[in-house]
Amino acid sequence: MDRRICSTLLLFKDANAQITIASPKGGQPPIDPKSDEPESQTPATIRFKADEELQKILSQTRKLSEVLQDGFDAVFYPGGHGPLWDLTNDNDSIKLIEAFWKNKKPVAAVCHAPAVLLNVKDEHDDALVKDKKVTGFTNSEEEAVQLTNVVPFLLQDELESKGALYSSKEDWASYVVTDGLLITGQNPQSSAAAAKELMKVLKG
Repeated sequence: MDRRICSTLLLFKDANAQITIASPKGGQPPIDPKSDEPESQTPATIRFKADEELQKILSQTRKLSEVLQDGFDAVFYPGGHGPLWDLTNDNDSIKLIEAFWKNKKPVAAVCHAPAVLLNVKDEHDDALVKDKKVTGFTNSEEEAVQLTNVVPFLLQDELESKGALYSSKEDWASYVVTDGLLITGQNPQSSAAAAKELMKVLKG
């Protein structure tokens, strides 16, 4: 989990949203070490670290296998590189997203997290992202952080291979794409805007 994107939880808290965090194993999820480096810190991340309530929620995540869409209005996947390995093929995550989609509830993902959508099917058993407008971490951004040959796949390429209508802005620009109930953000700089867009969609 990317701590910079985790700070978007502050936006949900400020909006008086009820927050539940889940992870594959439950408990404290691993934090992307690069997002903890001094140059990655912002006023929001500093406030997030100091928020005892959110830190407690984060340390006690529920197991994905125990989470159902009932009782929730939307699902939001933060980024960091972890989802490429941990969630792309996670059956519990796939089933959860499909349940939200089937029940016409918003699904949002930022940075590398749109990888969670790659194996999700829609109500017609097609790839959820097929013919949908989406964005996500770009090939050039991956090259910029020198992880092109480390990651299991390039998110931009995989989204396009699934038939997604992928678009992006210049590297590190805030960019959010909304296609109906599907909301995606390009990079960490897009996380706050994606959270705000999700709240806007929820308000109708």
